[in-house]
Amino acid sequence: MRDSTERGEAAGRAAQAAPWHALPAEEALRRLGASPAGLEGAEAARRLAEHGPNRLPAAQPRGPLRRLAEQFNNLLIHVLLASALITAALGHWLDAAVILAVVVLNAIVGFIQEGRAEQALDAIRGMLTPHASVLRDGRRRTVEATELVPGDLVLLAAGDKVPADLRLLRARGLRVEEAALTGESVPVEKSVEPVAAGAPLGDRACLAFSGTLVATGQAEGVVVATGAATELGRISAMLGAVEPLTTPLLRQMNIFARRLTLVILALSAAVFAFAWLVRGYAAEEAFMAVVGIAVAAIPEGLPAVLTITMAIGVRRMAARNAILRRLPAVETLGAVSVICTDKTGTLTRNEMAVAAAVTAAGSFEVSGAGYAPHGAVAPAAGGEASPEARAALAGFACAAALCNDAALREDPDSGWAVEGDPMEGALLAFAARAGEEPEALRRRFPRLDAIPFDARHRYMATLHPDGDGAAFAVVKGAPERLLALCACAHGGDAALDLPAWQARVEALAAQGQRVLAIATRRMPAGARALAPGDVEAGGLELLGLVGLIDPPREEAIAAVADCQAAGIRVKMITGDHAATAGAIARQVGLQGGGAVVTGQEIEALDEAALRDRARETDVFARASPEHKLRLVEALQAEGAVVAMTGDGVNDAPALKRAEVGVAMGRKGTEAAKEAAEMVLADDNFATIAAAVHEGRTVYDNVQKVIAWTLPTNGGEALTIIAAILLGVTLPLTPVQILWINMVTAVALGLTLAFEPAEPDVMRRPPRDPREPLLSGFLLWRVILVSTLFMLGAFGIFALVEARGGTLETARTAVVNTIVVLEIAYLFSVRYQRMTSLTWRGALGTRPVLIGVGTVVLLQLAFTYAPPLQMLFASRPLDPIADGLPILAAGAALLGLLEIEKHLRRRLVAGPGRG
Repeated sequence: MRDSTERGEAAGRAAQAAPWHALPAEEALRRLGASPAGLEGAEAARRLAEHGPNRLPAAQPRGPLRRLAEQFNNLLIHVLLASALITAALGHWLDAAVILAVVVLNAIVGFIQEGRAEQALDAIRGMLTPHASVLRDGRRRTVEATELVPGDLVLLAAGDKVPADLRLLRARGLRVEEAALTGESVPVEKSVEPVAAGAPLGDRACLAFSGTLVATGQAEGVVVATGAATELGRISAMLGAVEPLTTPLLRQMNIFARRLTLVILALSAAVFAFAWLVRGYAAEEAFMAVVGIAVAAIPEGLPAVLTITMAIGVRRMAARNAILRRLPAVETLGAVSVICTDKTGTLTRNEMAVAAAVTAAGSFEVSGAGYAPHGAVAPAAGGEASPEARAALAGFACAAALCNDAALREDPDSGWAVEGDPMEGALLAFAARAGEEPEALRRRFPRLDAIPFDARHRYMATLHPDGDGAAFAVVKGAPERLLALCACAHGGDAALDLPAWQARVEALAAQGQRVLAIATRRMPAGARALAPGDVEAGGLELLGLVGLIDPPREEAIAAVADCQAAGIRVKMITGDHAATAGAIARQVGLQGGGAVVTGQEIEALDEAALRDRARETDVFARASPEHKLRLVEALQAEGAVVAMTGDGVNDAPALKRAEVGVAMGRKGTEAAKEAAEMVLADDNFATIAAAVHEGRTVYDNVQKVIAWTLPTNGGEALTIIAAILLGVTLPLTPVQILWINMVTAVALGLTLAFEPAEPDVMRRPPRDPREPLLSGFLLWRVILVSTLFMLGAFGIFALVEARGGTLETARTAVVNTIVVLEIAYLFSVRYQRMTSLTWRGALGTRPVLIGVGTVVLLQLAFTYAPPLQMLFASRPLDPIADGLPILAAGAALLGLLEIEKHLRRRLVAGPGRG
């Protein structure tokens, strides 16, 4: 026991000397203090106590009360709560109740949706298999996966989920699905031979990683890492350490709210001092005047309307298959300047397809979607195939269908899918597109024997009867292996031109295609068995080569073009090979499609060099989770607002770090979905472009809401300030101001949340996330519109008084004037880049018409309903003598603002361009 203990301790120290994938299998066993018979039970128990259970550490969960309280820890919510307190203090309980209801509803939605983020690490932990087959005490046993320890010998078979990181000792036909970890689009062939110490994660063929799935074959491996020490554990630790960023709008709202609060407090204090000390107001009277200023200036409805505007955007996106898990992310999409996208399953279909077929008689291009047996095989470069080439193609397609273990099945809901190896499924679809029905071929040439694929000999072979007592073998495999075994090409007697065929293989590989060779051999009459010697003795007849690729989505190509037209850089970051990444990049139209930077190059760059490379390059290959995270951070350091798309566990840390993480809903892992802000229900990159379009529309509408709210509130406040400064009677009371705000903030301001996108929404560059909400233009608008509101209010007030109207009548006219001015300004602010004086602008949208109609009815009640007259001290107005000047004031405001808009457009366009 002491010896084995010492061996185990020595193993832990020695394991640091070289990575496991660089060690021969025997050396790995020796360093782990393990034997081919497995660990003894007592030693396994000791190591379990030393290393701990084979599970990922659980983060300290936040309790429900803490998570609920954190929903209110946001300045946006603080503004809402402060507004509710102010309106409640003024006795306007209905308005306060509405604002509080918005706060509570927002908190409940946030509590439910944000609570799902706590499942991100749990989703990764759930990828660990619950049981494992091991050798203990020289016998095969099934144990809980949590009981595995370094040095355990684990047995794997097709369909198993790898329970820990393993150094493979024996492997037969082993292929492992690692897409969720490395981004590989097809199962990876595994072997026991060590690889270079610096090999990227996806090239460590002698390792099987925790959480991946065995597609085919069998293997035995020794556990080299468990729990947090596995590659999956490293990603989990990275995910837990990544801090999500605050969205641009929330950052701007926090700054804006602080500044607005300071300005209102300072202004109120200054006006109070002036009214009390200079104008001789009584302290209580001066204080009530200041309350009126505060009520007018504080946009108590703005946070609620902004929240509702974003919620409407979320609903619109959901209708377009983009599900947002966090409400503020909707506006962040409008500022996205870089989309970092995974390749497999995002830009591509995550389905293998034959793109090219090369025979000695001619080359062919293959078209068709997915695994459906529909499509075409046409001569390459648009040429015409001779009868000999067509015959060679038919024989080639026949062989591809026969040397094949997969099957194609059609599902009424999901369409055609493959059962078995994706590349073999692609070969079946290719055969059908070439006119050879696979099932009919299998009935005509039943299989007599087979040699399964094995990484050691790198081919698969099958034996079939020829119908006249003879038999033939079909062999498919790695081209470098089969070309060495072929004597000639099909249809020719001359020796195989090896350099020419190698050049064809390289040409296909340069296009990012995975190349397979297929050959045949006549067998003796009566042959019923197939041995490796029948294949490896040489003398095969080469039928041709196939180039397979995970094809790009057609809609992704258009979406990339849309994003580029909108000034958004699209960058591919994938774990796949550089040639494959470059080929897909060229097909989808990435600007830097010819330049590919690999993970090894990324590792060699310092932070400054990486920032330069990240800015200039559009395609990154063989990228690990750390590389993806570093690239996102490098782009953010350059000032970019990053959307990161992905579907695998390997994407989760970068998804969480990006301003907008976008996960695939169908083929994405739960870990990716839980780490993301947005999930694409249709796994379609094109949906991202639609989401950006909607995000920009939402931000435009948010700007319109702000551009409408601040000047109208400013006009009310300026009217009171001017009255105090001039020492005249207040044209309206605080409670009347609150009526205006309560009625118009929702009935009018909220209608802007439903505005459709302006025509140029996807032809503008991304907005600068650092630009303040109160831009120079908006500040000018606040000053201009507030001044026009004040002049209109005082003008109507003076007109009614001159006509002999009472103070109450004049104030009622002012309230109606401000509401009419707000309606006129609403029609002007709906279009920020074009004139509002069009039929489309005049008619408005359905929400605008409903909002205006509602306000008109409420104002009629305010003016003529006795209960409201008693509550707000309003009086009836003369429809002609009072009504016409009020309407004329609204028309004058709209006309003046449209003139200002036209002059500003000419100024921006420059001389001769307006």
